[in-house]
Amino acid sequence: MNKKLQVFVSSTYTDLKEERQAAVEAILDAGHIPAGMELFKAGNDSQLKTIYKWIDESDVYMLILGGRYGSVEAKSGKSYTQLEYEYALSKNIPVFAVVVSQSFLTTKINTMGYDKVTEQVYPEKHRDFKAFVMSKIVREVDDCKDIKIQVHATLNEFIHNYNLIGWVRDTNEDKLIQLLEDKNELLEKNNALNRQVQELQRQIAEKNNEQLGRYSFDDIIHLFSNKVFQIPAKIAHTDTDVHISALDLYKEYHDLFIIGISNGSGTPDEIIYIFNHIVPYYVHFDFLERVKLSDTNAQRIHTTKLGNAFYAMLESKNSALPQ
Repeated sequence: MNKKLQVFVSSTYTDLKEERQAAVEAILDAGHIPAGMELFKAGNDSQLKTIYKWIDESDVYMLILGGRYGSVEAKSGKSYTQLEYEYALSKNIPVFAVVVSQSFLTTKINTMGYDKVTEQVYPEKHRDFKAFVMSKIVREVDDCKDIKIQVHATLNEFIHNYNLIGWVRDTNEDKLIQLLEDKNELLEKNNALNRQVQELQRQIAEKNNEQLGRYSFDDIIHLFSNKVFQIPAKIAHTDTDVHISALDLYKEYHDLFIIGISNGSGTPDEIIYIFNHIVPYYVHFDFLERVKLSDTNAQRIHTTKLGNAFYAMLESKNSALPQ
C-alpha cells in the first residue's frame, strides 16, 4: 500500500525561498504531499488558528531554520515560525528540522547581502530559538542538495518508525496525482532557471563583491555610508557640530591613519576625540589596530592590511568611474 504523507514545511520566507523549493521538490519526488503557509499573510488570531489547523491535519512537521527570525506575533512576542514549531512539538507530531550551516549562510550572504540573510531586528530571539531547535535532533545542511537528501532519508525513517495515517490513492484520484506530477515538473524547470540566475549572480559577485574579512566590499560601503559621526563644534573648530559618514571620514583621515595617531600628551583635541570616540568603530571591522607604545601608557592607532586593501578598492573603483 503506497501511503502518502502530508508534510507541513515551515520557515521564514524571503531568505529561504530556494531552500523551501528544494524541500517541496524532495517531498513530491518521494511521493508525498507538501503543505505550508508561506503565502498566508500572518497577522491575527484567526489566521494563527488556521495555521495550527493545517499542522493538525499534517502527518509530519518540517522546519528549515536559517539566519532570520521572521515576523513576530504581537501577543506572544514570538515569531510565527517559532510558534508553529512549538505547536507541532506540543501535539506530538513527528518533527524534524534542517538547520542552514554557517558556511551555507556565508554563501547566501555573498549572493543576497548580509541584511537579507541575517536577523537585524530580533537577534537575541533568533539565537535563543536556534539554541532550542539545536537541543533536539537536527540535520545541518550545506546546500539545497543536502536538504533533499535529508527529506528523503527522514520521511523514509518516519514511515517505518511511526504509525502515520497519511492517505492512499484510489481510482478516483488520478487527476490529483497528475496535477501533482505536473507541479513537480514545473518546479524542476523553475529550479533550473534559478540555478542559471545563481550562476550569473555568482559571476557578478566575484567581480564586484570582494570579501574584506567578515564583510563584502558592498557591505562595508553600505554600513559606512549609513553610519554618521557627530563631531562637536568645539572639537572641529566650527560654528556648529560636524556630521560626517564613516565612509567619508575614513577617506579623509586615511593618510593620517597610515602614519598612525596616538593618545599621548600634546596630541591635538581633534585627534584625541577621534582616537577615543571614532577609532573603535573601525577597529571592529579590523581596519585599524591599537599598538601600545613602549615605556608609556599611550597607544598608537594605525591601519591594518585589511584597512589598506579597502582603501585601495575605493581608489580603484573611483578611478574607474567616468570623470
